[in-house]
Amino acid sequence: MTQTKPTETNPAPHVPRNWPDIAGRIVEDATGRHHVLPVRVYFEDTDFAQVVYHASYVRWCERGRSDFLRLLGHDARRLIDGSDSHEPAAFVVRRMNMDYFRPGRIDDLLEVETRVKEIGGASLTLTQTVMRDGQRLFEAEVVLVLVAVSGKPLRLSEVIRAAFGGAAP
Repeated sequence: MTQTKPTETNPAPHVPRNWPDIAGRIVEDATGRHHVLPVRVYFEDTDFAQVVYHASYVRWCERGRSDFLRLLGHDARRLIDGSDSHEPAAFVVRRMNMDYFRPGRIDDLLEVETRVKEIGGASLTLTQTVMRDGQRLFEAEVVLVLVAVSGKPLRLSEVIRAAFGGAAP
């Protein structure tokens, strides 16, 4: 394994260049383009019976959304500091409808799959599914709105629209 100098994509030179990307990956297959984030269930993610605590799914979905945005080239930091648009902004959750189907358990290796369902003027609707070995454990439909730091909704820029549009149905 070769060591590399610090760069934007590899800020830690002591980490081998072929180290797995912790942001997951964007997958393109027969069902379209979507993001997949692997997640291991740790003790902290479970309740007293070592079953995944319901709020853990919400955290994992947040990570999936954030990493999807990052891999599309529009990370939260650039949105918030304004370097990604004319006005500093952030995606905020407006609505989240959740369904729990099966329990996850300690040490499970799960995948958080994030798909674009719809693109609106200032909003994105995503479907997020948490799976274990292809079996659906949890699913959420999440409506995100791009909001300026001042609190007003902002239209999605053409750049952001194009990035997510490539993943829209």
